Amino acid sequence: MGFPAGVLTVNLYEAKELKSEDFLGKNDPYVEMWLDDDYKQRSSEVSNSNNPVWNETFTFNIQEGSHDKKLYLKVMDKDLMSDDKIGEAKVKIADIVEGQAFDDWVKLPAKLGLSSHGEVHIRVEFTPN
Repeated sequence: MGFPAGVLTVNLYEAKELKSEDFLGKNDPYVEMWLDDDYKQRSSEVSNSNNPVWNETFTFNIQEGSHDKKLYLKVMDKDLMSDDKIGEAKVKIADIVEGQAFDDWVKLPAKLGLSSHGEVHIRVEFTPN
């Protein structure tokens, strides 16, 4: 059973308790998000905060029939040399397309899932075309 085509709206609100990747001070976090590798969107950076607030909105067009898609979130720490990954998570789109908006804190699990690298508060909503 495929899904209708439509628009996925993602509200990126804030994050909390981000794990510091730098020994000195706090992160300068931003978030990358994508459904497909070839179209990534990214938020602005928040300087020097492990509890950043973005309040930014992103939209993704979804083609008909793609019911197994996931929204990938990757929280990054902007660095002079190379940006460090703080953590990543994914949200299944299937539940959202059923008409239920997703509004929750998404955990950024550590490698073995034993601890958390923080949480990101997002709201994801689907509007059929």
